[in-house]
Amino acid sequence: MTIIAFIGLGNMGNPMAANLVKAGHAVHGFDLVPENLTVARDHGVVIMANAPAAVKDADVVITMLPAGKHVLSVYEDVAPKAKTGALFIDSSTIDVESARKAHATAAEHGLLSIDAPVSGGTVGATAGTLTFMAGGSDAAFAAAEPILKPMAGRVVHCGGDGAGQAAKICNNMILGISMIGVAEAFVLAEKLGLSHQALYDVASTSSGQCWSLTTYCPVPGPVPTSPANRDYKPGFAAALMLKDLKLAQEAALGSGAVTPLGSEAAQLYALFNAQGHADADFSGIINFLRGANT
Repeated sequence: MTIIAFIGLGNMGNPMAANLVKAGHAVHGFDLVPENLTVARDHGVVIMANAPAAVKDADVVITMLPAGKHVLSVYEDVAPKAKTGALFIDSSTIDVESARKAHATAAEHGLLSIDAPVSGGTVGATAGTLTFMAGGSDAAFAAAEPILKPMAGRVVHCGGDGAGQAAKICNNMILGISMIGVAEAFVLAEKLGLSHQALYDVASTSSGQCWSLTTYCPVPGPVPTSPANRDYKPGFAAALMLKDLKLAQEAALGSGAVTPLGSEAAQLYALFNAQGHADADFSGIINFLRGANT
């Protein structure tokens, strides 16, 4: 049995921790939100008073936090208190520079580390089918892979320090762009008198086929499990999509990459969020493209 400290027990962290408990690990958890701790306790997580207490006896430390500044703060706080040779896994989605700084902090204290952001949302977190994109040394990845498997449908070693975060922001830039494209097609179809089902039946089996269409269709009906059938309850919130698109644009600026569609997608999601839809699923941007404000 492995002792795992899990810091950050929100909408993603809680079901991930629950799957680790189901796999037979002892999970020591901490979160700043009392309600999250209550949910985690119900899942079998041992609640600790603070992050250093959670880490003290842990073989593995997993973080799932909002931004790079939070990850770096936690690493600086707990790395000196961790067991010698412990493995640190950060599954937050953060900027590549912060990820590399987190690796450096871990290395200073003789710790293995990987950056391992995820794709799959809350549905994948609950089902244990997340895709993990891992960055770090071969030794760190080898140690992390069996820990990640109970939470994963797939675990991909993308390269060295920060490579997992690089893969995540590239992937989600594709996702944001493709969702806008699919939504625009349905808006055009509506104007032309073409039914949602007719467009879906054609595009899902021809050159327009993509994940944003066949798994996360932005109109109700064709894909019963998509958030469109639940009044765009996330899922993957528009605020999180905007965060990832901004990270992609920061990386593009820093690296000299030209990403005009990524830039346009970020601007559209910024407007959608500003209209008050930050907590809606990101596929709800179809309503913005229709000109709706509700």
